[in-house]
Amino acid sequence: MREQAWRGFRTSGRRSGRRGVVSAAIAVAAAGVMTMGVVAPTTASAATRTATRADTVQQGLNALVRGDGLPAALASVKGRDGRTRTYTAGVGDLATGAKVPADGQVRIGSNTKTFTAVVVLQLVAEGKIGLDAKVETYLPGLVRGEGIDGRDITVRQLLQHTSGLPDYEGDIDDDTIRHRYFEPRELLDVAFRHKADFAPGKGWNYSSTNYVVAGLIVQKVTGRGIAAEIDQRVVKRLGLRHTYFPAPGDRTIREPHPKGYHRASADAPLRDFTEIDPSAGWAAGGMISTNSDVNRFFTALLAGRLLPAAQLAEMRTTVPIGDTGAGYGLGLMSRPLSCGGVYWGHGGDINGYETRGGATDDGRAANIAVTAIPTDEAVTKRLEGLVDTALCR
Repeated sequence: MREQAWRGFRTSGRRSGRRGVVSAAIAVAAAGVMTMGVVAPTTASAATRTATRADTVQQGLNALVRGDGLPAALASVKGRDGRTRTYTAGVGDLATGAKVPADGQVRIGSNTKTFTAVVVLQLVAEGKIGLDAKVETYLPGLVRGEGIDGRDITVRQLLQHTSGLPDYEGDIDDDTIRHRYFEPRELLDVAFRHKADFAPGKGWNYSSTNYVVAGLIVQKVTGRGIAAEIDQRVVKRLGLRHTYFPAPGDRTIREPHPKGYHRASADAPLRDFTEIDPSAGWAAGGMISTNSDVNRFFTALLAGRLLPAAQLAEMRTTVPIGDTGAGYGLGLMSRPLSCGGVYWGHGGDINGYETRGGATDDGRAANIAVTAIPTDEAVTKRLEGLVDTALCR
């Protein structure tokens, strides 16, 4: 996550497994691609456009499996016609060769940050949190370390990753994240062993620590857990029936889902990481959803169904991320489209799954998930390019 802002929740570590069995299963996955849910259009020209979009999205998913060795890929695309189409490629279980569930649940990693940011901004609109108030106002004495002081950091800086707070993720290895439950303040203890990345407001660096602090502020202000606030204020409000924040100790994925796999390096074997303790992600990366639900969330957010206009405008006010043309707002990212304009979303990585996608102001949306975090950044770039393809064609 330090090397690329869009990476979402990610850790590093070592793995073991039977490489030959996995490679054979991926070969089966390459042969077992499928398309689901394509809706027939009503005119010949619409049929051509739909077929083109279906072909390019499906071909892109197939390439991620066949060419890049990912076990499975899933997509949900809402087109200009307002219809949603889902696609799958690969296999949902490398051991059995089971099919990929259409629009199956996955861990959505740092897309969780946008849900958390929405709750914070709703509380801003209600006058319960000040966007430019200091963290110390809500969590006195908690945020302290070398160059780290909650008396100097604002809520806005947390949400925009301009606080300078160091990230905790690199200090938690794969097997620890898989089995251990972390209290949020334990994650802060890990982070604050390091000095600040920079003085508040003097730079930009993606750090999940910011969203752990933001989650604790929500809990202090409301007297309820961040999971309950997200569920009440966002999930139930939008009717996201396949989206939830796992309860403490829940390592499973409730509904039909492809298994998630993880490798620490390009030459390491894949390991089944479907069941993990998501507490290391918490308010920064712990949620589970489907591609279609994530699309509905971002579409509703941009349409003003979750935030008043003033807070949505704040959320969409970005700082640039390098020279990529992308920008980071308050838990929301913008990325340029090859066909003009931008799309808004986030993306996320957590051991076992990587997701990329977003929505446009005119209602188009696309979200793609793969069942392993690529070890090669070029694969993630191709995944992001497929989001662009899905939104532009």
